[in-house]
Amino acid sequence: MLYYLFNYLNKNYNIPGAGVFQYITFRMAMAVITSLLVTTVYGRRLIDYLRFKQVGETVRNLGLEGQMQKSGTPTMGGIIIILGILIPTLLFAKLDNIYVIMMLVTTVWLGGIGFLDDYIKVFKKNKEGLAGRFKITGQVGLALFIGFTMYSNKDIIIRQEVKLPEVKSQQLADVPVNFHMRGNMPVYTQDIRSTKTTMPFYKNNEFDYAKVLKFLGPGYERYSLLVFMFFVIIIITAVSNGANITDGIDGLATGTSAIIGITLAILAYVSGNTVIADYLNIMYIPNSGELVIFAGAFVGACVGFLWYNSFPAQVFMGDTGSLAIGGIIAVFAIMIRKELMVPLLCGIFLVENLSVIVQVSWFKYTRNRFGTGRRVFLMAPLHHHYQKKGFHEAKIVTRFWIIGILLAIVTFVTLKLR
Repeated sequence: MLYYLFNYLNKNYNIPGAGVFQYITFRMAMAVITSLLVTTVYGRRLIDYLRFKQVGETVRNLGLEGQMQKSGTPTMGGIIIILGILIPTLLFAKLDNIYVIMMLVTTVWLGGIGFLDDYIKVFKKNKEGLAGRFKITGQVGLALFIGFTMYSNKDIIIRQEVKLPEVKSQQLADVPVNFHMRGNMPVYTQDIRSTKTTMPFYKNNEFDYAKVLKFLGPGYERYSLLVFMFFVIIIITAVSNGANITDGIDGLATGTSAIIGITLAILAYVSGNTVIADYLNIMYIPNSGELVIFAGAFVGACVGFLWYNSFPAQVFMGDTGSLAIGGIIAVFAIMIRKELMVPLLCGIFLVENLSVIVQVSWFKYTRNRFGTGRRVFLMAPLHHHYQKKGFHEAKIVTRFWIIGILLAIVTFVTLKLR
């Protein structure tokens, strides 16, 4: 909203300083600052209100050190994160940008599902919360909306190079050919709707989902939407649930998400800047640079919430926050066409998810085969395994953060591995 106000003032009244709102970096910085203020200043008030309403966490005794001391700690603190994302984005982003619109929908959509789950647990005294099938239905519904919009919206395009022999024929088509110089070499490009994405270790780091069905023969491209939808559904549900599972000890999910958010912000900035994208020889995505403002608000909200969520936590985010931040990360990666890098970038979420799957699967298999269930880990998810081994919460979280930073660095490196 402020972007439109200052843009109007700059054009009509030429007010000194109003033009600074044209710069993405300035608006991103303002989004971070505003988000930090919202989450730290007003977060304190919300925590006091949750405590007054006795919206406390019900803790099961799993035999973990210090666990029962957390009983009664205010939950549903994810509301703080959501407000810390929505308010700065509404203030500083271009609200007619399709990418921003989809990120706002994602935040409200998954935040709403998580809120309903927490509400049932806290106020209806149902420890199971919202049935798993309803959560999955909500996540799949969001994935279908995101996938179809990414595939069909005319404003969601990528810029690809056109080889010189193809230029004349392309100029006769509906899609115009652009021209610029790269050093002393002429480069021809065109903006197209495509199901291409970034894939490390692949030729030019670009992969088209349609090629999965290449074995079908001529005309396989018409089924590309089905393949794209499949991947979108898997990524959104996996990352969202991964963040939910990771949120088991103080500050783990919040800090890890902040690291991932910073990485995605950098990737969005370089992907949405034609000069930098051309210099780095990575996919240029017109209009995606506006996502940097949303990413700034997201990182600010996570860091601000960490002020109260670090050990010993004064508030828990609940499913209201964990489902939302996981979905936001997944959808953001899909927007900037880096979703196939998510298993690496979100390696913490992936390992936490896999630890639960492996533990449950092995227990059921050994119970059926030997009559007694056996475990791979002392407890799942993985962070509880290390708690059982005697590691302090703060040490586990810090080491997971370090691993998250290393994974972020490796993610950047893979962009140049072709």
